[in-house]
Amino acid sequence: MAKEKEEKLNYKQELQKLNAEGPRTLYLLWGKEDYLREQYLSQLKSFCIPEGENGFNYKRFDGPELSANAFREAVDALPFLADRTFVELRDIDLNKLKEAQEILPVISELPDYCTVCFVQNVEYEPDGRLKLVRAIRDKGCELKFTQQGQGALIDWIARRFAAHGKRIDFEASQRLIFISGDLMNRLIPEIEKIAAYVKDEKVTVRDVEAVAHHIPEAQVFELTDLLAQKQYSASMNTLSELLAENEYDPIYLLAVLGSQMRRLYCARLAIEHDLGAKYVSECCGIKYSFMVTKLLQSARGFTRQQLKDAVRVCAETDMQMKSSGGDSRELLKNAVLAIATEASDAKR
Repeated sequence: MAKEKEEKLNYKQELQKLNAEGPRTLYLLWGKEDYLREQYLSQLKSFCIPEGENGFNYKRFDGPELSANAFREAVDALPFLADRTFVELRDIDLNKLKEAQEILPVISELPDYCTVCFVQNVEYEPDGRLKLVRAIRDKGCELKFTQQGQGALIDWIARRFAAHGKRIDFEASQRLIFISGDLMNRLIPEIEKIAAYVKDEKVTVRDVEAVAHHIPEAQVFELTDLLAQKQYSASMNTLSELLAENEYDPIYLLAVLGSQMRRLYCARLAIEHDLGAKYVSECCGIKYSFMVTKLLQSARGFTRQQLKDAVRVCAETDMQMKSSGGDSRELLKNAVLAIATEASDAKR
């Protein structure tokens, strides 16, 4: 079953709207792309409190709870030598607020001179069944900051490198996204490291490979790609290197492996039934075309039965890890070895 396609936030359009229409009285900012969220928040504050956060017209509350009385007092406070006040509410858990009923009337009667902004962490997702969340959505402006599309992200990467006096080619930008992920706050330190490392003006794929941090999803993808190419010893070496880092729990790594095997199975079905790359993108939740292409290439190295068996092995290993009390590292190694062995036996 295909996943529901996530609607991408048009960040540039939202900034243009803010500049054209000015600030509203109520905002809910959330989503995984916290870099853009903070950039938007900074622009919003510059409209509402040009004097900055040190002035009398700025109030901030940090969650997870919120006092209805304190919130009302902040909202009712008149602006001092300015047109607006700004109330920032950080990581207030709207889904679990004890005083939600008392806060509802404050939300519904916000004065024109006050802007209230709920700013949520990357793990938060509003529960639209709750009255408070519905009230915020009805009266205010809800912005979910999603990862940007391929073109927008690659353009942004190029601009970040240009600020360091470097030029990165398209292939190297794709490789950076694949290796280090597509969240801007995660990419910024990688870009800075690469820019400092590269002596020439041009940044290449080799430079990215040498310096950028490899997220586990990328390492597991490379592991499964080696399995697809029948390079079984190399795949086990990749797993050993990943475990040697001691940065990630084997249960988490198994979850990433299982997710990748399910994606490969989906891609294999798409190949056999001529469903196309778009189907794979929507079914697997992959936003970038070059990643879909790479997944399809890797899926061609397996049979449907091999991938079905691999998904089963991951599920069984997950149950063993969580119920038997065995060595999770060894169980993960055995799972990869079992997948490699079944693929090798099928080849013969």
